[in-house]
Amino acid sequence: MKGQKRSANDIHAALTDDILHEILLRLPEKSVFSFILVSKRWLRVICSSSFRKDYHARWRINFHLLGFFVCNHLYLGRSKHGIRRPPSERALHLLSTCEEGDNLLVSGIPKQLGYFIDSSNGLLLFGRHPMTYSVWNPITKQLCRLPQPQQYYKSLCIAFFSVTEECFDDIIHYKVIRARCDCRRDEVNTVSIETFSSVTGTWKHYTLTCSSTFALRPWAVATVISGVIYWFATQGNLAIYDPRLGDRRIVLLKLPDGKISQDYDECVLGEAPDGLLQYGQSSTSGMEIWVLAREGNSFSSNLQSQNRWNLRYKLSFKAMWKQNPDCAKNSKEAQILSFLPQNSEYVFIRAGWNIFLFHLKSRRLTLIPYLGRDSSIQWDDSQVMPYFRPSWPHSCLCP
Repeated sequence: MKGQKRSANDIHAALTDDILHEILLRLPEKSVFSFILVSKRWLRVICSSSFRKDYHARWRINFHLLGFFVCNHLYLGRSKHGIRRPPSERALHLLSTCEEGDNLLVSGIPKQLGYFIDSSNGLLLFGRHPMTYSVWNPITKQLCRLPQPQQYYKSLCIAFFSVTEECFDDIIHYKVIRARCDCRRDEVNTVSIETFSSVTGTWKHYTLTCSSTFALRPWAVATVISGVIYWFATQGNLAIYDPRLGDRRIVLLKLPDGKISQDYDECVLGEAPDGLLQYGQSSTSGMEIWVLAREGNSFSSNLQSQNRWNLRYKLSFKAMWKQNPDCAKNSKEAQILSFLPQNSEYVFIRAGWNIFLFHLKSRRLTLIPYLGRDSSIQWDDSQVMPYFRPSWPHSCLCP
């Protein structure tokens, strides 16, 4: 027995951190997570930022749904004499879908930070437009109150995203971009933006130029894929900005025209597993989903000729309810709610206060149970946004 124990200890000692790192990279996520119980050393290796980065480069990232934030557009960027939120209505609504979501509510911290704006890689952006913003990391409990922006925008839209290439340590770095929405009668081809970087801790002002006249849609939140920012613009356009190119320009792309969803009420953007852009829109009749097929690694001024929208899915809501009679009992008018992160198999659909997970291939609906609904939520004036967190363990043993 002593010889066997000594042999096991020798094998464990021979496993250096580098060798252990390479072995664990070849195992599925479920197995890797079970090995955090082997020892403190294994826990430290698995939870390190270097291993997480290498593992995500090799395997697909999994995300865990914590709930849905409800954001009322009536109070965003409220003017001095605009609509005030009644005391009976909470500033922050989180429809929790799991214990972690419940703990997020119990912590009480989000309630002190204003309204929910957006999330990225588990980080949460709160604030009160147009000058007060905070970023909170629920895992590390770290709160950063951003300095006041230099520019005042009466109407604006936001982009919030983590910057993986700047993660020199275990801290998630991020950027916040405020873009002015100037829907004036006189046509303009420029837009003023301010960018905050957690690395520098400061705001920087830029002016972006487009080859055509345009205006961004007010109070919209951008979708960011591999550092490229996609904003909804007016007149059925998509405004695309890649800050990595350094040329400070915006390119416009016409959104596709639907058939059953031509007079659409809701439209959403998302990332497909292969990194392509997904676009979905819905009307009272049904929904349609497209994927943007790209040629080349960057966007150019002749975007329309180099890229095309491919219709991927079309659904009649009437047929959906007929195929899912149990879900149709208390349902109201349906609309597409959101894509799932890096997922082309499912979408969220909302019907009144009911939220469903819809499988595109089988056309099956699954009702998502949640806590936190109350009578003060104004569903018709609110946007419901899912909150996901990467399902990766965190340890205080990691520096």
